[in-house]
Amino acid sequence: MMEMTRIYLVRHGEVDPSHCYNGHRDVDLTERGVEQYHQLKPRLEQGRISACYTSDLTRTVRGGQILGGHLGLDPVKVRELRELDCGAWEGLSLTEIMEKRPDEWAARLADLAGFRGHGGESVGQLAGRVLPALREIVERHRGEEVLVVAHGGVNRVILMDVLGAPLANMFSVEQRYGCLNVIDYFADGNAVVKLVNG
Repeated sequence: MMEMTRIYLVRHGEVDPSHCYNGHRDVDLTERGVEQYHQLKPRLEQGRISACYTSDLTRTVRGGQILGGHLGLDPVKVRELRELDCGAWEGLSLTEIMEKRPDEWAARLADLAGFRGHGGESVGQLAGRVLPALREIVERHRGEEVLVVAHGGVNRVILMDVLGAPLANMFSVEQRYGCLNVIDYFADGNAVVKLVNG
């Protein structure tokens, strides 16, 4: 059998406020968000997870502490796994953006991968920092199973890469708070998505 590295890719639990573009804002989890992490524990026990990585934002670090602690692992923070930097949109709801920045919203709809809001980054730039960081994790843990706790945008970028789908299609994949994705990476460079939004 070809050597395989399995990534358990988790989206952070529910945050407050959950209706805003939070991006790099360091918002905390709700009580429900904490509980969502605890509900994941039994789903990770059957594996042989040897490492845990998170972004450096509280909503994923706390998940790494809860899940990593359950598995006897110290989570490692990786800044490159942060959510998309939404710039001036951070803290705004979708309705507020559509009302206050209609031209920017139209530009985003026209070019999801390339659009970059004021002070933020594009989805293409997000992919440019997330994918090398993930590849480094996979390479460092060849033949192992690894837990990665990240964000909705980050997870979608990773899934689009594995599926060979354009970034413009990233919102065709659901990523609920506290969901689990499973991806197997093989030594020949191929990868298989085993579970999405579980």
